[in-house]
Amino acid sequence: MRAMLLGFATCLALPALSAQAAPAHHAQRAHPGHGSVSPAAIPPEDAILGTINGQVLTERDVDNRGKLFALSTGLNISPDLMQRLRPQIIRQLVDERIKTQEILKRHINVEPQQIAQAINNIEARNGMPKNALRDRLAQDGVSLTTLIDQIRVQIGWMQVLREEISGRGRITAREITQREEALRAEEGRAQYNVSEIFIPVADPRHSETELEFTKTIITQLRNGAPFPIVAAQFSQAQTALDGGTMGWVQEDSLDPPVVEIVRQMPIGAISNPVKVAGGYVIVTVNGKRTIGHQNVTMVTVRQAFFPFSSPLNPQQPTDQQKLTLQKATSAAQSVHGCDAMEALNRSIGEKHPSDPGGQLVLERLNPQMRQVLSDLPVGQSSRPLVSSDGIALLAVCSKGQKNIAQQSPSEIADSLMNERVEQASRQLERDLERRSVIEMRKDDKAATAKKDDTPAVEDDTAPAKPHGKKASGQG
Repeated sequence: MRAMLLGFATCLALPALSAQAAPAHHAQRAHPGHGSVSPAAIPPEDAILGTINGQVLTERDVDNRGKLFALSTGLNISPDLMQRLRPQIIRQLVDERIKTQEILKRHINVEPQQIAQAINNIEARNGMPKNALRDRLAQDGVSLTTLIDQIRVQIGWMQVLREEISGRGRITAREITQREEALRAEEGRAQYNVSEIFIPVADPRHSETELEFTKTIITQLRNGAPFPIVAAQFSQAQTALDGGTMGWVQEDSLDPPVVEIVRQMPIGAISNPVKVAGGYVIVTVNGKRTIGHQNVTMVTVRQAFFPFSSPLNPQQPTDQQKLTLQKATSAAQSVHGCDAMEALNRSIGEKHPSDPGGQLVLERLNPQMRQVLSDLPVGQSSRPLVSSDGIALLAVCSKGQKNIAQQSPSEIADSLMNERVEQASRQLERDLERRSVIEMRKDDKAATAKKDDTPAVEDDTAPAKPHGKKASGQG
């Protein structure tokens, strides 16, 4: 899958919807009613690896999830690396089974229309035609059910969390005012736009396996794996719902070891493993600013995309490509305004969405695109912008200055709600894990962590900072 045309998308849309593919430590207890699970005389891909509260986990489930991960990163994942990822894949599948069982227990029904809309959103964000994602998964031998299961868990778990905080979910005006006062008091202090991947440690006395896995993930990130997708697949923080993005945070919102790292990190770098209470964190810094002082240019854009029927060879354009350029050039002279640009895009099949990303920060676009939009008057079409798969025309709908370091009351309310949801999610996950009966095939027992009723991940003498936030308004 490829990113959206013209560099507007910073990552694939897949991570925002595969959020619950995060690893977790899980209970493994003896239970008199269950014997050990042994593989029967069935095809290897259908071999039973274990049961989670009586629900079966098979080799096929693990294989499909691994293929989905390889596809979503866009990297050539070697068999050796996939074998090293296997324990974490099993953990995340066990985690999803437990969450799914809680969703069903609460009689929460995720409608097929919700899942279909989520898949449509993935395709739209990536500029893919309808059903293209289904075809791509099939081409790469990945069952569509694998993605559907992840989406179903995400949507259902969001509804579970809404139930959990329903009695304490309203953010009051007083809480917003208190946060506003706190932000004003911090004006001039450093603030960081951070993304994270949190890998929990089941037993703090023996964290070698989790540390090795964290190092493996870091290697893949530094080799080009998209951070949001890896976070969505493996992070145990609630930020996995948002591709690992914590947004803009102050230093006192981060664990002290993380603060020391982000102060020194250049933007875009991937950290080494950072030991925090409960596990390891991998962080990347997307931006730095001073609280109260960051004026940027915000623009909204509409586009029309004229597709090529085959990839462009600039030295030997086809007749269809020459004709497409003529049509785009003519349209650039006759189309005025964003409504007209949207109508044009619909008339030529809307191969890419008319709105490539809502409000855009001009200073964060790539240099070529920034130059095009900086000099383009509002309502006027750009010149034809040629890419390998087609030609785009752009129109600027609005342009203005904004101090993005200042938060509106609604943004503050979202931030407070995210913190509340994160706390509720982690507490509920721990409670469900403690009550679960998980039995794995002998050689896969290492994929689930043994724990008793005492929390192994949380160190009550050194409380962890909340890891991440929930994407507001989702589910």
